[in-house]
Amino acid sequence: MPDCFVFAPQRQPSLPVAGSRQCFPVRRIYCVGRNYAAHAREMGGDPQEEPPFFFSKPADAVVPGGGEVPYPPETRSLHFEVEMLVAIGKGGEAIAPAEALDHVFGYGLGIDLTRRDLQAEAKRLGRPWDMSKAFDHSAPCSAIHPASAIGHPQSGAISLAVDGELRQESDIALMLWKTPEILSFLSRYLRLQPGDLIMTGTPEGVGSIERGQTMECRFADLDPLVVRVV
Repeated sequence: MPDCFVFAPQRQPSLPVAGSRQCFPVRRIYCVGRNYAAHAREMGGDPQEEPPFFFSKPADAVVPGGGEVPYPPETRSLHFEVEMLVAIGKGGEAIAPAEALDHVFGYGLGIDLTRRDLQAEAKRLGRPWDMSKAFDHSAPCSAIHPASAIGHPQSGAISLAVDGELRQESDIALMLWKTPEILSFLSRYLRLQPGDLIMTGTPEGVGSIERGQTMECRFADLDPLVVRVV
């Protein structure tokens, strides 16, 4: 380690790679907003009127493999949003949709935890969403399953249950913007790099989670992501 740092740098955030002893180093996390029509409507939007839009979380917001997540401060309305993860393995910019899947290392599950009351206030005031989306421990994520092992999912059931009660249930085939379109659109604005994660949007049924409750997320045949709020 270079001796020029005034204190030791933070450890590289990473996620386990399923079926391997390797880890996927996380560089940035991009999140797609309102990518399921039913969720767009439940949030008061019109899915026919807008192109994809994005917000970000810091890399160190990941909680590898789930487990326990502390209830964040300054909110009385913590919400869950289950999402399919896309992990980028090859960089690129202005990527053509037909070539986008060549840039994908693998897939997983994530929860976009949201301080909904802070988000609503930010929307009302026309302010950024950072404090509602980019807080500590706000991105619990499963292991990354390499595309070389599972292919590139175009459909598959995705769900989230709270204490055994099903709260979100849909299929990624219902995403308004599919994985190649998301990567192509985002790469027009910035260069995607290996280590980037993309949360592809959540289906309808988002809601609050309280201390002591457990979320269990499932996507297709991947191992479940289990997270308990403490």
